[in-house]
Amino acid sequence: MPLFCRHNRFESSCPICAREKAPAPRSRSAPAGRPASPVARRHGSGSRAGHLVRKQLTRATEDGYRHDLIPGVRATADAERLAAALAVAAARLEFPGPHPEVVEAEVPMDLAFRLALAGTPETDAQRALEAYGRWVPPAGDAGWTPQRRFARWFDRLALPGFGRPQRFEFLVTLGGAGIAELEADALHLSVAHDDPTTLAAKRALSSGDAMLLERRARALADGAGVPLAALDRGLALWDQTTALEPPAHDDIRRALRLP
Repeated sequence: MPLFCRHNRFESSCPICAREKAPAPRSRSAPAGRPASPVARRHGSGSRAGHLVRKQLTRATEDGYRHDLIPGVRATADAERLAAALAVAAARLEFPGPHPEVVEAEVPMDLAFRLALAGTPETDAQRALEAYGRWVPPAGDAGWTPQRRFARWFDRLALPGFGRPQRFEFLVTLGGAGIAELEADALHLSVAHDDPTTLAAKRALSSGDAMLLERRARALADGAGVPLAALDRGLALWDQTTALEPPAHDDIRRALRLP
């Protein structure tokens, strides 16, 4: 999936990041060897590599800021960055969704699945694609609410190599593109697997308990007036990205009592 870089562009099209990530010229004396895969070079190896995995930002200096919706945030600068991140994340959910190309795709669901796998280690991605070939959406959901459908599909997407971040991105992509009526019922956080969203939620919402984090996440979404799904990308952006150029978000700033 295309990710925002620190220049607030998609990583795949940012010329600055492209130059920074270009491999250094190989010394003539260096032994030849098999290069690491592009995925491994960009995100590192291991099962936790993937979506928006970057060095965690240093907390801003505490200045007395407090808000019940984000009990772990103790600095105005951190709250301002969170407000901006939520605005960016909410905007990407609007039609045609995070990946506009899905709308015009010949097989939109297949493309959405592959886009959700971007940044996944190659071995995990291959396992996920093989499992997806045998996967079918839950049947008999005509009378379900979009929230119930999201929850059921999320559970059925527990495929090898397809973790919480990938499943969530796949479903919000389908929902945003209008491919299926899906609306996040929860963040589906798993504190046993610290993906970027879960790590950020622990910091901002000040808890290591999944159920409490889900309640506080819903309260934050309601209070800030953003879709709950926006917290998936918004929290990760807040915890991992310094430079953001959000759309107008005065309502979110007011909700977080920011000047």
